[in-house]
Amino acid sequence: MLAKIEISNFKNFKENFVFDLSNTSSFSFNQECIKNKVVNKAIVYGHNGSGKSNLGFAIFDLISHITDKKTEPSYYKNYLNADLDSQIASFKFEFRFDKNILEYSYTKSDYQTLISEELKINGKEYLFIDREKSSIFRTSAKGAENLKKDIGDSNISIINYLSKNTILDDNKDNNIFFKFKEFVNKMLYFKDVDGRNFLGLEQGGHSIFDDIVERNNLKDFEKFLNDAGIICKLVSKKGSESNNVVYFKFKKKEVVFSEIASSGTKALALFYFWYQRIKEENRVSFLFIDEFDAFYHHSLSKTLVEKLKELENTQVILTTHNTSIISNEILRPDCYFLMYPDRITSLAKSTTKELREAHNIEKMYRAGFFE
Repeated sequence: MLAKIEISNFKNFKENFVFDLSNTSSFSFNQECIKNKVVNKAIVYGHNGSGKSNLGFAIFDLISHITDKKTEPSYYKNYLNADLDSQIASFKFEFRFDKNILEYSYTKSDYQTLISEELKINGKEYLFIDREKSSIFRTSAKGAENLKKDIGDSNISIINYLSKNTILDDNKDNNIFFKFKEFVNKMLYFKDVDGRNFLGLEQGGHSIFDDIVERNNLKDFEKFLNDAGIICKLVSKKGSESNNVVYFKFKKKEVVFSEIASSGTKALALFYFWYQRIKEENRVSFLFIDEFDAFYHHSLSKTLVEKLKELENTQVILTTHNTSIISNEILRPDCYFLMYPDRITSLAKSTTKELREAHNIEKMYRAGFFE
């Protein structure tokens, strides 16, 4: 699980912006929101321009060089902070796998160009390179003793170089290394209500309705919408390009779903698309949904958070402006985070007052109690 990220000189983040998911408290309620002493379900609040979307892009900067997935360049324009002179952005991640801690730090001059990398497992160096000083990397990985350590002018991550060019021994450190690789490969970010753009697990164009129909989930999707208060009947037909087209079925006629569905209904379709895939296949290790309920009624937002809480093996971070779901009935004070341009802090760490389950933390938030 992701336990902490420190960011410097990336987009709106200047120096040492820290998002710590491991600084939890000892609340006795909603304990399923914490796993291995790390926040497993989190909701982030912040004013427009505070950097909520950029926080997601910072976390998913990993995938551009650790995985084989392509990163959408438009997400990473203006990579460096415009107020600083430094030409290098730095990132430090801390992951926890059971009782083991893996730290991965790196620097970049842009989203494609790596400068340095360091990976530690339980405090001991596992991989290291500083390309400004040498093209030769160090590794303590067992099984890599005869691997060529000089990568020349290649910009390949030494993580990928190591995993693709040698067969590592079966030992504790190597197993943690591969758990890290697998976790990053299964991370997913999405926001676009039309379902066209994703980061991580899957990217680019993807037909939501082809997926729903081919999985024989159309009736279940219909029920999902009805349960959400959108009373409808759905049918599907083959389109001109042999794709599956979903229609709302009325008494007199059938109308293409995408032509009359509201933005909120389209957003629900995208949510359902991913939720079914995550739930059925256990494919996603980490899920970041930006402005997850921008088009939803507040009661529906609560329902969707409860559904996401059912995903025990998926760490979830949501961003929102909806204060109605700040409630101890849904999460707990150490799972709600307040974000500002220079810091992010949980509600639990934003006050010296002891918070209890009976407290109305939304009312306290609106009153400025946590400011």
